[in-house]
Formats: sequence, C-alpha cells, structure tokens
Amino acid sequence: MILFYNHWKKKNWKYSMTKTADVVIIGAGVIGAATAFELSKLGYKTLSVDRNAEAGHGSTSGSCAIIRVHYSTLEGTAFAYEGYFYWRDWSDYLEIKDERGLANFRETGCLVMKTDSNGFMKKHTSHCETLGIPFENWSPAKITERLPIYDLQGFHPAKVADDPKFGEPTGSSIQGGIFFPTSGYVTDPALSSHNLQRAAEAYGSRFLFRTFVTEILTKNGRTFGVRLANGEKIHAPIVINVAGPASSTINKLAGVTHDMTITTRALRQEVVHVPSPQNFDFENDGMIISDSDIACYARPEHGNHILIGSEDPPCDQHVWIDDDYDYDRNFTEQWSLQAMRYAQRVPTLKIPNRTRGVVDCYDVTEDWIPIYDKSSLPGFYMACGSSGNQYKNAPIAGKMMAALVEYCESGNDHDISPLNFHLPYIDRNTNVGFYSRKRQINKESSFSVLG
Repeated sequence: MILFYNHWKKKNWKYSMTKTADVVIIGAGVIGAATAFELSKLGYKTLSVDRNAEAGHGSTSGSCAIIRVHYSTLEGTAFAYEGYFYWRDWSDYLEIKDERGLANFRETGCLVMKTDSNGFMKKHTSHCETLGIPFENWSPAKITERLPIYDLQGFHPAKVADDPKFGEPTGSSIQGGIFFPTSGYVTDPALSSHNLQRAAEAYGSRFLFRTFVTEILTKNGRTFGVRLANGEKIHAPIVINVAGPASSTINKLAGVTHDMTITTRALRQEVVHVPSPQNFDFENDGMIISDSDIACYARPEHGNHILIGSEDPPCDQHVWIDDDYDYDRNFTEQWSLQAMRYAQRVPTLKIPNRTRGVVDCYDVTEDWIPIYDKSSLPGFYMACGSSGNQYKNAPIAGKMMAALVEYCESGNDHDISPLNFHLPYIDRNTNVGFYSRKRQINKESSFSVLG
C-alpha cells in the first residue's frame, strides 16, 4: 500500500519557509521544540510556527522547570524517570553547540513531606520500588538538619487568608518525608527550548516566529496544512498541536473536539519569588520541596531567593482564561496568600512589599494528565494539557510524539490498538493510550499541578 504521507513527500516536497513541509508543528515551547527535534531525526521536514518572538517564550518561559520523578500513577512515574536522564545527559542528547550555551540542570534533589493527603507517600514509593527509582526516608530530625529554617507544625487543610484559623497550628506535625536524589530544576527553561530549536535545525527543521495560525486546512477528509494570520498557507499532510494554553483554540479550529472526553483549558497561575531568610543559603543548600500540608511547593531561585508555587488546594479559586493571549498579568492577593502559606513553614521568612515572580497560564486537562494523541482528523495530532507537570518530560514526550506519528501514518489505528512505546533509558514499555483524548478521567491523579 502506498501511504498518503509517502505519496505526499514524493510528489510535493519543495521546501520553503512558507509553502510546504512534511509536518507543521504549532508551538515552539519545550515540548514543541523537542517534537521538532525528534521528527527531524527521523527525516521529516518540520516547520514550527509560534506566535512568540523566540522558542520557549510562551508558557515554557514561565515554567518552574522542576525535574522530579514522583507521580501519582505508575505510568506517569515511569515517564518522568525516563525524562530525568535526558536532562542529566543534556549535552549528549542534543549533540550540538548553542551560541547561547546549554541549559543548566541543577540536581538538588526533591523532598516530599509525608502527609495524610498524599497517603504518606506509600503509593509513590511503591511505584519507585517497581521502577528502581532511588529514594530516602527522612525523619523530622533529618529534615530540620538539612532545613534548619523549617518548623514542622501541621496546618492542613490549607485555608484562605481571611479564614480566622489561617496560620494556626492544628496540633499535628510533619512525621517525615521522602527525598528523591534524581531531581532538581533547570535554571533557564526558555534556553532549553532554544537548545532544542538549534538541535532540530541541525537536522533541517525550520522555525517561524511572531506568526498566528488562523485555520487548519483540510483536503479529502484529512489535514492539508495551516493558514496564517497574514493569509499565507503552509501545506503539509501532518499538523501537530503543541500550542500550550492556546491548544483548545487550535483544536476547535481543527474541528476535532467532538470525540474528546478529555479536554484542555487555560488556567491562570501565580508563582512567588521571595528572599531566603538571611541565616540560610537556600540557593545552594535548598532543594525542591513539595508540601501538601501547606499546599505549596518550592525550589531555589537565583539571588538566594525561594520560588513558591501553589499545589492547588480546594479552597483556592481557579481562574480559567478564555483568551490566553490577553489576560491580567498583574499579581493579585494570591501572591500574598502563597507567600504567607510558606511562611507557616518558615517563620523567619520576610515577605517583601514589592511583589516578584511570574504570572502565566497553564494548559491543563480535567485530571492534569496530558493528551499525547492523534485526533479524529487524519494527520492532526495533539500534545496538549501538559502545563505544570510535563516540562520535565519534554524530551521523551517529543520522542513519543514522533513515534506516534510514524505509527499512525503507517496505517495503524491508535484508538483501537494503541502504540506500545519503549522508554529506552529505563528499558520499559508504556501504553500511549494512557494519554488518550478519549480516556476516562484518571481517578489516581492528584488533580493538581503534581500530576
């Protein structure tokens, strides 16, 4: 059988920036750029289209860029552990030099407080034992030895600032934590996207910036490319939606939402930057910390600052955004609330009057597990709903998306017989149907940024 893709490539390949390509990738964030890199290594001529000025300048630049290996599901844990090795071996993976230098992965480790809300980490450590992921049990004494600024009194559940019991200890205390040494963070997430862009370009990929997609073109019942805001058309038999918080808009343009039981929405988020207490060097002696007792996560930030994000407790209002390009980017009371929640754990924390940090949008699904899938429109694929907890998985997600394109364009029906994808570092197969657009909501999820 002569497949459509091979027929197209033979008859229509006249590559230029604005006319034809094998694949158009909408979005040049970290996952979009990784997808371009992986497809280009397979011989596809890819053209990435992004409305921002540079790769990674959308929601990727606002990412906390945390690399961790613990997830609420076994499949998610395996995927994250696989992803860790690409960041560890970043230079070897890229095989190029970037004139801006390479992104730096600081392997600080990650401490997760054992709490009732996370089942005292029993499920997570069981997944780690299954997969051979190293972890350590830390006692309260070990935690305060490493983090002498910490007070381990309990405050759960999280409360809003005007609750009369906000900040009052409950009489309980943190009973210990699980430390994952194979964790850390990337200091410049936008640079990591630029690294992937340069790696993809070395294989012939092209990138087009400051450009909006206004239409998904179709012909004879399948994808035929995209139309840009200036009216220009780019013809391609394959289009991949990696548009981050704009993914739902692109899916609607493609007319593929009718069979999706899992969808995506843009969620406004605020991340706090505050100075570390003067008596502690959090930048060098701190680590990634997840603390569901106070509904915060934290990591070191340059200038001996602490970055504080929310773990989305039920008491907080979710601010859903209809237009992820035009929304309020000013800090709100949520900034102060997150800082005060963290100050429950660090009583010597000083909260400055000047607000610093990041306001951005996440692209999330109903269960915070992403969609890596084909669609009801042949040739149209999606890597969506990945914000908040998938930055770490970008290299392996790009590799998996490239394998999915190969699988489906070779005539396989991924809906009926899902791709069984091999994770090469950990030598394990994963059923890509786990990330299907047609799946049921996964009840094992944390239903938060934790995944």
